[in-house]
Amino acid sequence: MILETLNLMHCNITSVVPEVMPTATVPILLLVCFLFLIWNYEEISSIPGPGFCMGIGPLITWRFLWMGVGQCLQLLHKMYGEFMRVWISGEETLIISKSSSIFHAWVQCIGMHENGIIFNNNPALWKEIRPFFAKALSGPGLVRMIAICVESTKNHLDRLENVTNGLGNINVHIHAKFPIAMNGEFCLKNAVVLKIQNYFDAWQALLLKPDIFFKISWLYKKYEKSAKDLKEAIEILIEQKRQRLSTVEKLEERMDFASQLIFAQSRGDLTGENVNQCVLEMMIAAPDTLSVTLFFMLVLIAEHPKVEEDMMKEIQAVIGDRDIQSNDMSNLRVMENFINESMRYQPVVDLVMRKALQDDVIDGYPVKSGTNIILNIGRMHKLEFFPKPNEFTLENFEKNVPSRYFQPFGFGPRGCVGKFIAMVMMKAILVTLLRRYRIQTPKGRGLKNIQKSNDLSMHPNERQPLLEMFFMPRRNVDKCQDD
Repeated sequence: MILETLNLMHCNITSVVPEVMPTATVPILLLVCFLFLIWNYEEISSIPGPGFCMGIGPLITWRFLWMGVGQCLQLLHKMYGEFMRVWISGEETLIISKSSSIFHAWVQCIGMHENGIIFNNNPALWKEIRPFFAKALSGPGLVRMIAICVESTKNHLDRLENVTNGLGNINVHIHAKFPIAMNGEFCLKNAVVLKIQNYFDAWQALLLKPDIFFKISWLYKKYEKSAKDLKEAIEILIEQKRQRLSTVEKLEERMDFASQLIFAQSRGDLTGENVNQCVLEMMIAAPDTLSVTLFFMLVLIAEHPKVEEDMMKEIQAVIGDRDIQSNDMSNLRVMENFINESMRYQPVVDLVMRKALQDDVIDGYPVKSGTNIILNIGRMHKLEFFPKPNEFTLENFEKNVPSRYFQPFGFGPRGCVGKFIAMVMMKAILVTLLRRYRIQTPKGRGLKNIQKSNDLSMHPNERQPLLEMFFMPRRNVDKCQDD
């Protein structure tokens, strides 16, 4: 009886609806309900930025793909301000430019998934691996690096003297990624250096590609091959190192970074893949960013002769005619301020990527656990605290700058493990170079005129003619001034 009644009601309802309201009203009501649901979903977050809006919001990804991450961050900042939300590969991502880790398929494609320390998303393994880097990049390793940098810089400068012009000056077409010795453990051949560059190209090309890109193998196959080629080259170097260790009498004298990793593998603490990726990241992490940073610094020195003069006075007062040593580092205050101001004014890496591990509130905005966060460090360095944020001047570092306002190496446990050795290397290289040469650039070819790309990191377009510099021996400059 009940079933018959229900069936009767069903028949009555379908026959009554047309009499009560027009047929066209039903889809309109459904649309209104759907839009209400979307509006209710959007109301969950009051953060500025494009909403999800039926999946249209995630189309913002195209800007990252075609413009490069760094350039896109600056565009989004102009559109939405210092705190915004975008959608990258369908995932909610916050971009923060105020001082108040994205895992993706590309990380696995280049071998960084649960490997190394740069994008290792396995906290337990990351904590196991990081001490190897920290030990190698501090203490005795840091002291050794000073001598390595001085000797390497001298060798490069000696070779430059063979191409002086009639006035004794050196007309140099700078390669922004000129080689810098990292640890002296491996002698890299040109073929390996090329593979490192190909790996970097793959890294930047794959960054923030949508998941669908990695569903089609022919799209990413060449990039995956670049990573595989470098890993194979690294494995050969590690095996050569392992063979040398098996023949030495005093292991204590050979316990460098690679040796520590190899013995950790033999103890079962690390896998062979872990060791390979750690050595790979030690080789690639600093040379690219450090060399481009130094290139920008040389251009800034050429543009600001007074700053160069002040640094030279300090070098003469602190070091004199000898080579720079470890106990000189803390006394080079002018040079340190110059390095800091250079990294603030013209950063090479101007973003930091993180992932929220728990629900939080940042600057008044709710942040859910698992939300991707991109910190716009480059913009942050030009917003607060500094007296002349849009100018290059050492006045910006005359006072002690709180760390929250200046973070060129990132911050927290995931901050750059090599930040101390990077400062030492930059000081050692600049002191050695500036004592022998004065830097000049052709008129009208300053930093603002140099075309730059900002993908994973900022770097000059090396196909342009504006990378030309003059290295003028100081003995010639002093002689001209005396005359």
